[in-house]
Amino acid sequence: MAKSLYDTLELKENATADEIKKAYRKLARKYHPDVNKDPSAEEKFKEINAAYEVLSDPEKKAQYDRFGDNMFGGQNFHDFARGQGGAGIDLDEILRSVFGGGGFSSRGFNNTGGFRSGGFGGFSGFEEEDLDLEATITIPFSTAILGGKQHVSLNNGTSFDVKIPEGIKDGQKIRVKEKGKKVGSRVGDLIIKINIAQSDEYTRENNDLIKTFDVSLRDALFGGKVEIPTLHKTISLKVPQNTKQGQRFRVKELGVLDKSSGTRGDLYLKANIVLPKIENIDKDLLEMMEARLPKE
Repeated sequence: MAKSLYDTLELKENATADEIKKAYRKLARKYHPDVNKDPSAEEKFKEINAAYEVLSDPEKKAQYDRFGDNMFGGQNFHDFARGQGGAGIDLDEILRSVFGGGGFSSRGFNNTGGFRSGGFGGFSGFEEEDLDLEATITIPFSTAILGGKQHVSLNNGTSFDVKIPEGIKDGQKIRVKEKGKKVGSRVGDLIIKINIAQSDEYTRENNDLIKTFDVSLRDALFGGKVEIPTLHKTISLKVPQNTKQGQRFRVKELGVLDKSSGTRGDLYLKANIVLPKIENIDKDLLEMMEARLPKE
């Protein structure tokens, strides 16, 4: 099966993404009309861009790898393009008709297939400028667990709210559409790296949360109920008799949501037994406890 787009970029059909990019850059430098004054260079440069437009896009490349030049009626792309529009071929429109979208109007061609000068490094069709911006923000621990909105202010003076998904992890990145740099009609995105502030109440272990709660000596010895506020709701925890310091109680599905699996972690409540002050204990009881409490 003929695959002329690989031949155009002087590549083998099993070329990797890095090899495709490297070959494109090499040939684009060689045939760019601002560099190569040969009358045929501009046409060759258009073919190089057309080949790269297809082979650099995973979906288009998959279609082309499957059908090859059969997508162009069995012709190589050069002959097919010339047959579509003669000397004034619109490569953007041709690719859109074949692959259902795309084209390369942003790669240095106007709507009539002509070359447009200027742009990145003096070459609008040579290498597309990266318009994405990167930023890092720190969000409260509770926002990371529950999700919500976080206000972002950029150095360029713009500010806006971004949606923080429930259960986001420290170091995870989110993309905010069309908040990057602007060049003409093109707008990049903002890539935000999330730092999560530490919590005084909670420790996170994967999708589980750990929280220490206070329990009175009386409830620890004889049992009782303790009202405990959590990130999701306030719960009433039944504390059994003879509860030990540091004993853990598991509350199912009050942890962190795992979006990939749709499951939620658990909350582990760690008992901290609060001893009463001696001056607050009845004198007779205190004397009896001192005399009768076991030393071990």
